Amino acid sequence: VVLGVDGGATSTVCICLPVFPSDHRLDAPDPPPILGRSSTGCSNHNSVGETAAREALELVIAEALHDAGRDPSAVRAVCLGVSGVNHSSDEQRITKWMRDIFPCSTKIYVRNDAVAALASGTMGKLHGCVLISGTGCIAYGFTEEGKEARAAGAGPVLGDWGSGYGIASLALTAIMKAHDGRGPSTMLTSCILETLHLSSPDEIIGWTYADSSWARIAALVPLVVSCAEAGDQVANEILINAVRELTDCVQAVVRRLNLCGEDGNNEFPVVMVGGVLEANSKWDIGEEIIKWVSQVYPRARPIRPKLEPAMGAALFAWNSVIKET
Repeated sequence: VVLGVDGGATSTVCICLPVFPSDHRLDAPDPPPILGRSSTGCSNHNSVGETAAREALELVIAEALHDAGRDPSAVRAVCLGVSGVNHSSDEQRITKWMRDIFPCSTKIYVRNDAVAALASGTMGKLHGCVLISGTGCIAYGFTEEGKEARAAGAGPVLGDWGSGYGIASLALTAIMKAHDGRGPSTMLTSCILETLHLSSPDEIIGWTYADSSWARIAALVPLVVSCAEAGDQVANEILINAVRELTDCVQAVVRRLNLCGEDGNNEFPVVMVGGVLEANSKWDIGEEIIKWVSQVYPRARPIRPKLEPAMGAALFAWNSVIKET
Protein backbone atom coordinates (compact mmCIF):
# COMPACT_ATOMS: atom_id res chain seq x y z
CA VAL A 1 0.00 0.00 0.00
CA VAL A 2 0.90 3.69 -0.15
CA LEU A 3 -0.07 6.53 2.18
CA GLY A 4 -0.89 10.16 1.51
CA VAL A 5 -1.02 12.73 4.31
CA ASP A 6 -2.43 16.25 4.10
CA GLY A 7 -1.45 18.20 7.21
CA GLY A 8 -3.06 21.62 7.37
CA ALA A 9 -3.34 24.35 9.98
CA THR A 10 -6.79 23.07 10.96
CA SER A 11 -6.80 19.31 10.36
CA THR A 12 -4.64 16.38 9.22
CA VAL A 13 -5.93 13.59 6.96
CA CYS A 14 -4.28 10.31 5.93
CA ILE A 15 -5.41 8.04 3.08
CA CYS A 16 -4.23 4.49 2.33
CA LEU A 17 -4.32 3.17 -1.26
CA PRO A 18 -3.44 -0.24 -2.71
CA VAL A 19 -0.54 -0.68 -5.11
CA PHE A 20 -1.48 -2.96 -7.98
CA PRO A 21 1.13 -5.32 -9.47
CA SER A 22 2.74 -4.07 -12.67
CA ASP A 23 0.93 -6.69 -14.75
CA HIS A 24 -2.45 -5.44 -13.46
CA ARG A 25 -1.88 -1.70 -13.89
CA LEU A 26 -4.17 -1.43 -16.91
CA ASP A 27 -6.98 -3.01 -14.91
CA ALA A 28 -6.50 -0.76 -11.86
CA PRO A 29 -9.32 1.71 -11.15
CA ASP A 30 -8.53 5.40 -11.57
CA PRO A 31 -8.24 6.65 -8.88
CA PRO A 32 -7.51 3.51 -6.83
CA PRO A 33 -9.99 2.60 -4.07
CA ILE A 34 -9.41 3.95 -0.58
CA LEU A 35 -8.50 1.15 1.82
CA GLY A 36 -8.24 3.32 4.92
CA ARG A 37 -8.80 6.92 5.97
CA SER A 38 -8.36 8.86 9.20
CA SER A 39 -8.22 12.44 10.42
CA THR A 40 -7.06 14.40 13.44
CA GLY A 41 -6.12 17.96 14.38
CA CYS A 42 -3.36 20.36 13.32
CA SER A 43 0.11 19.01 12.47
CA ASN A 44 1.80 22.34 11.67
CA HIS A 45 4.73 22.53 14.08
CA ASN A 46 4.69 26.33 13.87
CA SER A 47 1.18 26.34 15.30
CA VAL A 48 1.19 23.54 17.86
CA GLY A 49 4.87 22.77 18.48
CA GLU A 50 6.99 19.82 17.38
CA THR A 51 5.71 17.34 19.96
CA ALA A 52 2.04 17.84 19.15
CA ALA A 53 2.76 17.90 15.41
CA ARG A 54 4.61 14.59 15.59
CA GLU A 55 1.88 13.01 17.69
CA ALA A 56 -0.78 14.12 15.19
CA LEU A 57 1.11 12.61 12.25
CA GLU A 58 1.83 9.37 14.07
CA LEU A 59 -1.81 9.06 15.16
CA VAL A 60 -3.35 9.71 11.77
CA ILE A 61 -1.00 7.23 10.07
CA ALA A 62 -1.61 4.53 12.67
CA GLU A 63 -5.39 4.93 12.42
CA ALA A 64 -5.41 4.87 8.60
CA LEU A 65 -3.32 1.69 8.58
CA HIS A 66 -5.57 0.12 11.20
CA ASP A 67 -8.62 1.05 9.12
CA ALA A 68 -6.97 -0.64 6.12
CA GLY A 69 -5.96 -3.71 8.08
CA ARG A 70 -2.28 -3.15 7.32
CA ASP A 71 0.88 -2.43 9.31
CA PRO A 72 3.85 -0.13 8.52
CA SER A 73 5.82 -2.95 6.89
CA ALA A 74 3.25 -3.01 4.04
CA VAL A 75 3.83 0.64 3.09
CA ARG A 76 5.85 1.03 -0.12
CA ALA A 77 5.78 4.84 -0.09
CA VAL A 78 4.33 7.70 1.91
CA CYS A 79 3.94 11.32 0.85
CA LEU A 80 3.39 13.87 3.61
CA GLY A 81 2.21 17.30 2.53
CA VAL A 82 2.40 19.30 5.75
CA SER A 83 1.85 23.01 6.31
CA GLY A 84 4.80 24.65 8.02
CA VAL A 85 7.32 22.68 5.93
CA ASN A 86 9.23 25.63 4.54
CA HIS A 87 12.87 24.53 4.66
CA SER A 88 14.99 21.43 4.14
CA SER A 89 15.44 21.22 7.91
CA ASP A 90 11.65 20.83 8.27
CA GLU A 91 11.69 18.01 5.72
CA GLN A 92 14.59 16.29 7.49
CA ARG A 93 12.89 16.53 10.89
CA ILE A 94 9.64 14.91 9.72
CA THR A 95 11.52 12.31 7.68
CA LYS A 96 13.36 11.32 10.85
CA TRP A 97 10.02 10.93 12.67
CA MET A 98 8.76 8.69 9.88
CA ARG A 99 11.91 6.53 9.95
CA ASP A 100 10.93 5.52 13.48
CA ILE A 101 7.69 4.11 12.03
CA PHE A 102 8.52 2.65 8.61
CA PRO A 103 11.19 0.19 7.41
CA CYS A 104 14.15 1.50 5.44
CA SER A 105 12.60 0.16 2.22
CA THR A 106 9.68 2.61 2.47
CA LYS A 107 10.10 5.71 0.31
CA ILE A 108 9.30 8.86 2.28
CA TYR A 109 8.47 12.19 0.67
CA VAL A 110 7.98 15.25 2.89
CA ARG A 111 6.78 18.48 1.30
CA ASN A 112 4.65 21.50 2.02
CA ASP A 113 0.90 20.79 2.04
CA ALA A 114 0.61 22.78 -1.18
CA VAL A 115 2.16 19.79 -2.98
CA ALA A 116 -0.70 17.53 -1.83
CA ALA A 117 -3.22 20.13 -2.97
CA LEU A 118 -1.61 20.48 -6.40
CA ALA A 119 -1.46 16.70 -6.84
CA SER A 120 -5.18 16.45 -6.03
CA GLY A 121 -5.93 18.37 -9.20
CA THR A 122 -3.33 16.70 -11.43
CA MET A 123 -3.79 13.05 -10.37
CA GLY A 124 -0.48 12.97 -8.53
CA LYS A 125 1.68 14.82 -11.07
CA LEU A 126 3.68 17.87 -9.99
CA HIS A 127 3.24 20.45 -12.75
CA GLY A 128 1.52 23.82 -12.76
CA CYS A 129 0.44 26.11 -9.97
CA VAL A 130 -1.72 25.52 -6.92
CA LEU A 131 -3.45 28.24 -4.95
CA ILE A 132 -4.62 27.40 -1.44
CA SER A 133 -6.69 29.69 0.72
CA GLY A 134 -8.12 28.24 3.89
CA THR A 135 -6.99 29.22 7.35
CA GLY A 136 -3.73 30.28 5.68
CA CYS A 137 -2.82 30.81 2.04
CA ILE A 138 -0.01 29.92 -0.35
CA ALA A 139 0.69 29.58 -4.05
CA TYR A 140 3.14 26.89 -5.15
CA GLY A 141 4.29 25.81 -8.58
CA PHE A 142 6.37 23.24 -10.43
CA THR A 143 7.74 23.07 -13.95
CA GLU A 144 7.82 19.74 -15.76
CA GLU A 145 11.59 19.76 -15.19
CA GLY A 146 11.10 19.94 -11.41
CA LYS A 147 11.92 23.59 -10.76
CA GLU A 148 9.66 25.01 -8.06
CA ALA A 149 8.61 28.36 -6.61
CA ARG A 150 6.23 29.63 -3.96
CA ALA A 151 4.54 32.86 -2.92
CA ALA A 152 3.08 33.70 0.50
CA GLY A 153 2.52 30.89 2.98
CA ALA A 154 4.55 32.68 5.64
CA GLY A 155 1.68 33.01 8.12
CA PRO A 156 -0.51 35.94 9.18
CA VAL A 157 2.22 37.96 10.85
CA LEU A 158 4.18 38.03 7.58
CA GLY A 159 1.28 39.03 5.39
CA ASP A 160 -0.90 36.16 4.17
CA TRP A 161 -3.78 38.60 3.73
CA GLY A 162 -5.60 36.49 1.16
CA SER A 163 -6.15 33.76 3.75
CA GLY A 164 -9.20 33.08 5.89
CA TYR A 165 -7.32 34.48 8.86
CA GLY A 166 -6.37 37.57 6.87
CA ILE A 167 -9.94 38.21 5.72
CA ALA A 168 -11.45 37.71 9.18
CA SER A 169 -8.78 39.74 10.99
CA LEU A 170 -9.40 42.66 8.63
CA ALA A 171 -13.11 42.35 9.40
CA LEU A 172 -12.45 42.52 13.16
CA THR A 173 -10.15 45.48 12.59
CA ALA A 174 -12.86 47.23 10.57
CA ILE A 175 -15.31 46.77 13.46
CA MET A 176 -12.87 48.34 15.91
CA LYS A 177 -12.17 51.24 13.55
CA ALA A 178 -15.89 51.89 13.09
CA HIS A 179 -16.40 51.73 16.85
CA ASP A 180 -13.81 54.38 17.70
CA GLY A 181 -14.45 56.63 14.71
CA ARG A 182 -11.48 55.77 12.51
CA GLY A 183 -13.54 54.01 9.87
CA PRO A 184 -17.00 53.82 8.31
CA SER A 185 -19.85 51.96 9.97
CA THR A 186 -20.29 48.40 8.79
CA MET A 187 -22.82 45.60 8.92
CA LEU A 188 -19.95 43.41 10.13
CA THR A 189 -20.36 44.86 13.62
CA SER A 190 -23.86 43.57 14.33
CA CYS A 191 -23.34 40.34 12.39
CA ILE A 192 -20.16 39.27 14.16
CA LEU A 193 -21.22 40.49 17.61
CA GLU A 194 -24.44 38.48 17.36
CA THR A 195 -22.61 35.36 16.21
CA LEU A 196 -20.03 35.60 19.00
CA HIS A 197 -22.70 36.45 21.60
CA LEU A 198 -20.96 39.71 22.49
CA SER A 199 -22.71 42.94 23.44
CA SER A 200 -20.21 45.56 22.24
CA PRO A 201 -17.10 45.90 20.02
CA ASP A 202 -14.98 46.42 23.14
CA GLU A 203 -15.60 42.78 24.04
CA ILE A 204 -14.04 41.68 20.74
CA ILE A 205 -10.63 42.54 22.20
CA GLY A 206 -10.96 39.97 24.97
CA TRP A 207 -12.47 37.39 22.62
CA THR A 208 -9.65 37.79 20.10
CA TYR A 209 -6.77 37.40 22.54
CA ALA A 210 -8.38 34.69 24.66
CA ASP A 211 -7.27 32.05 22.15
CA SER A 212 -4.37 32.39 19.72
CA SER A 213 -5.74 29.81 17.26
CA TRP A 214 -5.64 31.11 13.69
CA ALA A 215 -8.43 28.76 12.67
CA ARG A 216 -10.74 30.29 15.30
CA ILE A 217 -10.41 33.70 13.65
CA ALA A 218 -10.62 32.29 10.12
CA ALA A 219 -13.95 30.64 10.95
CA LEU A 220 -15.56 34.10 10.71
CA VAL A 221 -15.02 34.30 6.92
CA PRO A 222 -18.57 33.16 6.00
CA LEU A 223 -19.91 36.14 7.96
CA VAL A 224 -17.73 38.52 5.94
CA VAL A 225 -19.01 36.94 2.72
CA SER A 226 -22.65 37.17 3.82
CA CYS A 227 -22.23 40.86 4.71
CA ALA A 228 -20.62 41.56 1.33
CA GLU A 229 -23.43 39.71 -0.43
CA ALA A 230 -25.90 41.87 1.51
CA GLY A 231 -24.26 45.02 0.13
CA ASP A 232 -21.90 46.06 2.93
CA GLN A 233 -19.14 48.13 1.31
CA VAL A 234 -16.54 47.48 4.00
CA ALA A 235 -16.94 43.71 3.72
CA ASN A 236 -16.91 43.99 -0.06
CA GLU A 237 -13.60 45.86 -0.01
CA ILE A 238 -12.08 43.22 2.27
CA LEU A 239 -12.98 40.48 -0.22
CA ILE A 240 -11.74 42.52 -3.17
CA ASN A 241 -8.44 42.94 -1.33
CA ALA A 242 -8.29 39.16 -0.76
CA VAL A 243 -8.79 38.50 -4.48
CA ARG A 244 -6.01 40.98 -5.27
CA GLU A 245 -3.64 39.32 -2.79
CA LEU A 246 -4.36 35.81 -4.08
CA THR A 247 -4.04 36.70 -7.75
CA ASP A 248 -0.71 38.40 -6.97
CA CYS A 249 0.43 35.08 -5.47
CA VAL A 250 -0.52 33.15 -8.59
CA GLN A 251 1.13 35.68 -10.88
CA ALA A 252 4.35 35.65 -8.84
CA VAL A 253 4.66 31.86 -9.16
CA VAL A 254 3.74 31.74 -12.86
CA ARG A 255 6.21 34.53 -13.63
CA ARG A 256 9.10 33.00 -11.69
CA LEU A 257 8.64 29.59 -13.30
CA ASN A 258 7.64 30.95 -16.71
CA LEU A 259 4.79 28.44 -16.75
CA CYS A 260 3.05 30.22 -19.62
CA GLY A 261 6.17 30.03 -21.84
CA GLU A 262 8.09 32.71 -23.68
CA ASP A 263 5.21 33.36 -26.08
CA GLY A 264 2.53 32.99 -23.39
CA ASN A 265 0.95 29.99 -25.12
CA ASN A 266 2.01 27.14 -22.85
CA GLU A 267 -0.83 25.26 -21.20
CA PHE A 268 -0.63 24.65 -17.45
CA PRO A 269 -3.06 23.80 -14.62
CA VAL A 270 -4.00 26.23 -11.85
CA VAL A 271 -5.41 24.11 -9.04
CA MET A 272 -7.56 25.94 -6.50
CA VAL A 273 -8.10 24.50 -3.03
CA GLY A 274 -9.42 25.69 0.33
CA GLY A 275 -12.56 26.87 2.05
CA VAL A 276 -12.08 30.51 1.07
CA LEU A 277 -12.16 29.53 -2.62
CA GLU A 278 -15.31 27.43 -2.39
CA ALA A 279 -18.39 28.64 -4.24
CA ASN A 280 -20.81 31.09 -2.62
CA SER A 281 -24.20 32.18 -3.91
CA LYS A 282 -23.17 35.70 -4.92
CA TRP A 283 -19.68 36.69 -3.77
CA ASP A 284 -17.46 33.88 -5.07
CA ILE A 285 -13.77 34.57 -4.39
CA GLY A 286 -12.68 31.48 -6.32
CA GLU A 287 -14.71 32.45 -9.37
CA GLU A 288 -13.25 35.97 -9.35
CA ILE A 289 -9.75 34.48 -9.36
CA ILE A 290 -10.67 32.09 -12.18
CA LYS A 291 -11.89 35.08 -14.26
CA TRP A 292 -8.59 36.87 -13.65
CA VAL A 293 -6.48 33.79 -14.46
CA SER A 294 -8.38 33.20 -17.70
CA GLN A 295 -7.88 36.81 -18.81
CA VAL A 296 -4.17 37.02 -17.99
CA TYR A 297 -3.24 33.45 -18.97
CA PRO A 298 -5.65 32.24 -21.69
CA ARG A 299 -3.98 28.80 -21.86
CA ALA A 300 -4.20 28.20 -18.13
CA ARG A 301 -6.60 25.47 -16.96
CA PRO A 302 -8.27 26.43 -13.65
CA ILE A 303 -9.13 23.27 -11.71
CA ARG A 304 -11.29 22.89 -8.64
CA PRO A 305 -10.34 19.33 -7.63
CA LYS A 306 -12.91 16.67 -6.90
CA LEU A 307 -10.30 14.76 -4.89
CA GLU A 308 -9.16 15.84 -1.44
CA PRO A 309 -5.49 16.86 -0.97
CA ALA A 310 -4.69 13.71 1.03
CA MET A 311 -5.70 11.69 -2.03
CA GLY A 312 -3.37 13.87 -4.11
CA ALA A 313 -0.50 13.04 -1.76
CA ALA A 314 -1.40 9.33 -1.93
CA LEU A 315 -1.49 9.44 -5.75
CA PHE A 316 1.94 11.11 -5.78
CA ALA A 317 3.26 8.23 -3.64
CA TRP A 318 1.40 5.75 -5.87
CA ASN A 319 2.98 7.22 -9.02
CA SER A 320 6.45 7.02 -7.44
CA VAL A 321 5.99 3.29 -6.88
CA ILE A 322 4.48 2.61 -10.32
CA LYS A 323 7.43 4.30 -12.05
CA GLU A 324 9.71 1.67 -10.56
CA THR A 325 7.64 -1.30 -11.77
